[in-house]
Amino acid sequence: MRILRKIRYILKKQRRHIYRAFDKFVQFIADILYDRKGTPLAKGITVILVPFSFLFVLIIRLRVWLYQKHYLHSQSLGCHVVVVGNITMGGTGKTPVAEYLAKLLLGMGRRPAIISRGYKSKSEPAYWKFWRWLTHSSDKPPKVVSDGKNILLDSEHAGDEPYMLAKNLKGIPVVVDKDRIKAGRYAIKRFGSDILILDDGYQYLRLRSSLRMALIDKTNPFGNCYLLPRGILREPLKHLDRASCILLTKSDGTRNSLLEQKISAINPKAQIVECTHKPCYLVAHRTEEIQSLEILKGKKVAIFCAIASPEGFEKFILGLGANIIYKRRYIDHHRFTNSELSRINERAEAADFLITTEKDAVRIPDDFRFSIPFFYVRIEVQFLRNGKWIREILAKMLA
Repeated sequence: MRILRKIRYILKKQRRHIYRAFDKFVQFIADILYDRKGTPLAKGITVILVPFSFLFVLIIRLRVWLYQKHYLHSQSLGCHVVVVGNITMGGTGKTPVAEYLAKLLLGMGRRPAIISRGYKSKSEPAYWKFWRWLTHSSDKPPKVVSDGKNILLDSEHAGDEPYMLAKNLKGIPVVVDKDRIKAGRYAIKRFGSDILILDDGYQYLRLRSSLRMALIDKTNPFGNCYLLPRGILREPLKHLDRASCILLTKSDGTRNSLLEQKISAINPKAQIVECTHKPCYLVAHRTEEIQSLEILKGKKVAIFCAIASPEGFEKFILGLGANIIYKRRYIDHHRFTNSELSRINERAEAADFLITTEKDAVRIPDDFRFSIPFFYVRIEVQFLRNGKWIREILAKMLA
């Protein structure tokens, strides 16, 4: 028994090292995609990745063409569908926009539901899927993160964004499934939803939409303009022509005429709307106590995050007049372990506050306690230009 315990301990320790090495590798690749690395090794890898980007372009264009020519068919669910998405990898602020739209539609007397694929959520084991296929049993129903009254799943099983939406939206169901058509049907049947919001659904062409919003991060619109795996683009820029609305996010209020001209040349019919993702206040983890952002001014602060674009978060904390004495970045959607959080806690002990993002806060285990005050930043959408257009087009569409 002692030998078995020792073997199990060694395997567990090795697995931790493997996971850590894999995370470092993924972070290295992400830095290459965002052109954060200028080392000879990084430059060499970029040269290797360029041909794969051209291959990816061909595959994406073929898929879109098949839908345009009706070789592949989109389906309608008999209700309006509003799509919120982008053509780049993460970091454009889709979740706050989906939250805003859901609250707006609820205020207009509708019964909206959020439909998400639940990216990085814990999925059903492969052997259960195989067993259902083997026995011809019925498909597993979609996961209900929230029925509008109660939160039924945690972030690990729901996914970070769906859990955040469920937490912030009262009276609005949140349903998760990779098959968004199945999830939409389920929301309509079980909750009586009469309008669906597809979070991160711009590439989901199987479901017919009434309004398609493409979000573009104004601070880094298209990266290096390469598609995956060399750059951050999911689709060629030309595919912005599918959007009814182009939403420029994370704006500082100044106009970028060149960017708008580029967008208008691709899609002259789309309405360009501009917004900022405004940090509103700090929220204490677990107790949900609200504090003003002003408490960070002149204070020593430690920060950590696992988001696609950490630079914006770090810049915002500095902009509040805080002195960042420690910062730690992880790959997007990284699930923190207690040992990692303990290391952060040790490094942050000299700080007055420990700060993270709202998306990262949902992945902190409930049983973990930090030794210094720990907050996450609450962010909401504030429209700077043409915000009324969204209300008007929704009212017109629903009429």
